[in-house]
Amino acid sequence: MQRHILGLDAGNTVIKSIIFDTAGRELALAARDGRSCMPKPGHVERDLGELWRNVVEVIRQCLDQSGIDPRDIAAIGCAGHGNGFYALDRGGDPLLGIQSLDTRGIGIVSEWAATGVGDRTYVHCLQRPWAAQTPTLLAWLRRHDPALFARIGTVFLCKDFVVNRLTGARSTETSDMSGCGLLHMPGRRYERELLAAYGLDDCMELLPNVLEASDIAGHVTRDVADATGLLAGTPVVAGLFDVVASAIGSGVTSTGAASIIAGTWSINQVITEKPIRDPSIFMLSTFDPVRYLAIESSATSAANLEWIVREFFEHAPPAGASPFEICSELVASVDPAGDMPIYHPFLYGSQQNGKARAGFYGIAGWHTRAHMLRALFEGVVFEHRRHVETLRRAG
Repeated sequence: MQRHILGLDAGNTVIKSIIFDTAGRELALAARDGRSCMPKPGHVERDLGELWRNVVEVIRQCLDQSGIDPRDIAAIGCAGHGNGFYALDRGGDPLLGIQSLDTRGIGIVSEWAATGVGDRTYVHCLQRPWAAQTPTLLAWLRRHDPALFARIGTVFLCKDFVVNRLTGARSTETSDMSGCGLLHMPGRRYERELLAAYGLDDCMELLPNVLEASDIAGHVTRDVADATGLLAGTPVVAGLFDVVASAIGSGVTSTGAASIIAGTWSINQVITEKPIRDPSIFMLSTFDPVRYLAIESSATSAANLEWIVREFFEHAPPAGASPFEICSELVASVDPAGDMPIYHPFLYGSQQNGKARAGFYGIAGWHTRAHMLRALFEGVVFEHRRHVETLRRAG
C-alpha cells in the first residue's frame, strides 16, 4: 500500500493543500485566496469561518485531483503565518483572527519602548515587542476591547487554529510560540516572568499546550472527515511556523545556511547553533531543539504586489490572463538602467517605524504603470537587502 502525506499552508492570503508520496513527489495541489478585512485604519483581520471553509475546499479538491484512497493518507501537517492573533472563545468557537499585517498596536509598542518593556522581554525571549506580535495584540484587546478580551478562551497562531478545526486539539508548537515572543529562549517554555513583562501574567491559562513540530496534536474528527473526504482518525501533527517550514523545504537545514522568502512578509533568516544575542534581530526555535533561526523580517515584500494587483490590476485583466503574469511582463518591459521612480514598500509600516507609509517618489509625466511596477519590485528587493545586511552585521 502506497502511503501519502497531506500538507496545508495557511498564509496571510492563500490557503494551499498539497499531497506528496513518501518519496517527496507532488501528486496534487489546490489553493484558494482569502480576503483580509480592514474595518479601521491599521486593523487587518480575517473571517475565521471563511478560512476554515477554504481549508475544507482545498483538501477536498486535492483528494479529488489525486484520486488516492483517503485511507492512504499517513498523516497531515500544517504550516502557517506567524504572529497576529487567532483566538477561540471560552466555548471553543472561533472568536477573532488578526493578521500579522495589523498595526493597531503601534501606540502600545511606543509606550512599552519608553518604559523599558522591550528591554525586559528581550532578556527572556530574545525579542522586542512590535505591533502585530501576539502579546502586543493581547494587551491591546485588554485595554481597548475588554468585553471581547473577557471572552477569550485560547490564544492561537494561524496554523494552530487550522489544527484545532481538524482535530479539536488545543495545542501549539515551539517554532510559532517562540516566533511570537511568548516562549523563554533558549528554554522553549512558557515563563510567568515573561508574561509579566508584557503585563499579561494573568493570561497563562489562555495559552495552549506546547508540542514539538512532529508530535501528533490530534486526529481528524468524524465531522471533518464527512466535510473533507479525509478518513476519520488520520493523525495531524503540530506543524510549523511557515518561515521554518520554508527553510526546510528549500534545503536550508545546516548551521550558517541562509533563506530568503519573498512572501507577504520579507523573511530573511540564518540557522545558528546557539542564540545570537543582538537586539537588532529576532531569534526563534526551529525544527530542532539545538538549532535556532536568526531572523530579520518586515511586512514589506509581496504584500506590496498583492495590494497593487488588488487595487489596480485584477478587476479587468484580458480573458484567461493572470494579473500577476501581466505585472511580470510589464516589469520586464522596462529598462532597469533607465530613468526610474523610487518606491518605499511600507504599506504596513517598517521595522523601525510602525507609522511609516509607502510611497512613490520621483514620478515624471513619461512614467507608465510599467515603471511604477518596476519601482515597486525594486523597493521590495532593496528592503530584503537591508535585512540581509543587518544579519551580516550581527554575525
